[in-house]
Formats: sequence, C-alpha cells, structure tokens
Amino acid sequence: MSKFFLKCSEWFPLWLVLGSLWAWWQPDKWSWFQPWISLGLGVIMLGMGLTLTLSDFRQVVKQPRWVAIGVILQFVIMPTAGWFCAKAFGLSRELSVGLLLVACCPGGTASNVICYLARANVALSVLLTLCSTLVAVVLTPMLTMKLAGQYLPLDGWALFRSMVQVVLFPLVAGVAMNAWFDRKAWGAKARDVVGVMGPLLSVILIVMVVGSIVAGGKTAILTAGPILFVAVFCLHALGFSGGYVLAKLLGGDRAQSITVSVEVGMQNSGLAASLAKNHFANYAMAPVPAAISAVFHSLMGSALCAVLALLRMRRGSSER
Repeated sequence: MSKFFLKCSEWFPLWLVLGSLWAWWQPDKWSWFQPWISLGLGVIMLGMGLTLTLSDFRQVVKQPRWVAIGVILQFVIMPTAGWFCAKAFGLSRELSVGLLLVACCPGGTASNVICYLARANVALSVLLTLCSTLVAVVLTPMLTMKLAGQYLPLDGWALFRSMVQVVLFPLVAGVAMNAWFDRKAWGAKARDVVGVMGPLLSVILIVMVVGSIVAGGKTAILTAGPILFVAVFCLHALGFSGGYVLAKLLGGDRAQSITVSVEVGMQNSGLAASLAKNHFANYAMAPVPAAISAVFHSLMGSALCAVLALLRMRRGSSER
C-alpha cells in the first residue's frame, strides 16, 4: 500500500494537469477552495517540516558550496528572468506583478520528486528547497518590493508577515514535531506514516490550490491571451537552462547541474498564488501567472525527466 501511495505522488504532473482541466471546464466544483489556499500551503509546509530532522540542517554545513550556489542562482536567475519577461512581452501591470511574484518565490517541493525521477542529487535538492524556502521569508518580500513595486503599490511588511505565517511557522512546527517523535516509543511508526502520506497529501493540496486559482481566474486567463502563456514558459525555460549552464560553469557534475537546474526552474507557484490572492485582492489578474506557472514548470520538469531517460537508454545501448 505504501508503494502505491508513493507511486501516486510521483505522478504529480498528471494529477495537476487533470485537476486544472477539470477546474477549467467546471470552475464551480473548484472555486470553493479559494479561501483555504493559505491554510493549504501552511499544511504543505508543515508536512515538509515533518520530513526534516536536525541532522538535515547539519548537512548544509557539510556541503555549503553547492547549497550556496543553488540558493544564489535561485534568487538571481528567476527574478531577473521574471523582470525581463514582463518587459519583453509587454505584460499589463497586474500580470507583471503576478509573474514577478512567481519569479521571487523559492523552489517548489515538487522539484524533489522531479530530481528523484531524473536520477539527480536528491539530497542536494531537498537541502536547496529547504534553504531557499527559509531564505525566501526575507528575500521574497524584498525582491518583490524592488521589482514589482514599480507596477502596483506594495506593502513589504505585510508580505513578510504572510511569509512568516504561511512558510516559517508551519515549517518550524513540523521540524519540532519530528524531534518530538524521537522521544516517543511510537515515533518511528508515526514518521513512517508521514513519509508515505505526506507527499501524497502535498500533491492533493497543490492540485487543489492550482485548480481553485484556475477556476477563479478563467475569465482573466482568457482575457490575457496567449502572450501570458509564452511569458510564463520563457520564465521557466530561462530558469531551467540558466541553472544548468551556470552550475556547469561553476564546476558542477551532471547530477549537481541537473539538480540546480530543476531547483531554479521549478517555483513554489502555490505560494505566489496565495500572496497574489491575499495582497492583490482587487486585481483579478495577479494570481493568474501563478496558476499557469504551476502547470508549466511541472510539465517542463517531467519533460526533462523523459529526455534524460531517453539519453540514458541511448548511452546504455551504445555501450553494449
């Protein structure tokens, strides 16, 4: 049964696409979740914390160079790419803010699944997701204020409070609960249950978040037109390619470079959607780029896995 749940989690991109299509055709079945977006993200962050131990934080000290490289590239490449795409495609103010929110958010938890399927460095992927998420509590509001403040008035302090409430508190609570499990006789069994059910619950909640935004933003998506899809695609394409190329130039091996590529290219679009929904409630278009982003980066990450698998097969046949 546990293998079944884990396998279901690995099919995350499929569930995301199916959920988004369902939300598009029957928005009334999904829009009810919109008031619960922030709570859903908090539960996802709590689940992430429950999978972490204090030893995971010590691992950062053991390989500081690549953790630092990955986090720096995350918050240099994506915000720069977001600013460039917003300008190059002439997006409206609301869409520009939404795109920049996506670009300034940390890497998404789905990147860990993609790195596993791509046979990259999963341990490094987890560390990068953890560290970029923690750093994002400060950097996401700062970068968003700097880049998006030129389009719409922003309250940086309110953004910071949201990051603390939705990201930091649940994450720390999860780590604390995991440490508490260690002191209980039933702790190991509880951790096993979390390890199996946690990823699946995260997948369900991410699909619910994205689906509810697609349902609520259907009219806005139709209004935005194809140019928004192209802009979001280019944002993530620059993230994936820029992360890989720069990691290679900095001396990364194949696994490290792929890991950095995936971590940079895949964003926490659900967090971006939540921030847009809470802080730009009067701007219906602002959350839309996040919904499109969630589908795009998942599909692009999955396509990367397929390409890498094909290359491995060809390499294996040529060696025989």
